[in-house]
Amino acid sequence: MIKTKNLKKAYITEDVETTALSNVNLEIKEGEFVSIMGPSGCGKSTLLNIMGLLDNPTSGEYWFLDTEISNLSERQRAQLRKGNIGFVFQSFNLIDELTVQENVELPLLYLGMPSDERKERVTAALDSVQITHRQGHFPQQLSGGQQQRVAIARAVVAGPKLILADEPTGNLDSTHGEEVMNLLTSLNEAGTTIAMVTHSPADAEYSQRVIHLFDGHVVTENFIQSHYIHQGA
Repeated sequence: MIKTKNLKKAYITEDVETTALSNVNLEIKEGEFVSIMGPSGCGKSTLLNIMGLLDNPTSGEYWFLDTEISNLSERQRAQLRKGNIGFVFQSFNLIDELTVQENVELPLLYLGMPSDERKERVTAALDSVQITHRQGHFPQQLSGGQQQRVAIARAVVAGPKLILADEPTGNLDSTHGEEVMNLLTSLNEAGTTIAMVTHSPADAEYSQRVIHLFDGHVVTENFIQSHYIHQGA
């Protein structure tokens, strides 16, 4: 599903070049759950933005769904992103003026989906994260854990092939964080590919593979033994 070849991202300001990613080579197969770890400033979020077609690499190749995207226009990237990629952020990124139902429905409006189908999909997405009883509430009326469940419903409502999660439990206590990780695991078991940036070794244990970044480079990759023990239990 995802493949990078000698991926580089550099930022140039006032004659100073800062390299965020350097010669990153990785592959994420369809149906995988992969964690990306590393210290602050190592390039994790930059990599996630490129994977999510929100940014272009400076050089190298990035393949998503058999399409090489590094030379696509913003419009072409937006078209490829719509319906294929869902995002879950640490800060939830819900719109305060919209109800839970309206927040979840928003991606479907962008896709131009008919009203009846939108209603069915929103109901199913809210059911999947057990937040239907709050559909008429506004984000500020919810706990952090509930807001993140709404954000996950919004991420999955269009049936994306890939979910990109950036520190999805970063603003949550351990109980709500565990709920969110169980939700992501359930989505993955249902066939959704997940790539998650995290600082948390406990959260990384839910994934199948961990990619470690340091100073913009992939330094190690390892498979999570406990995942397979859990799966086989």
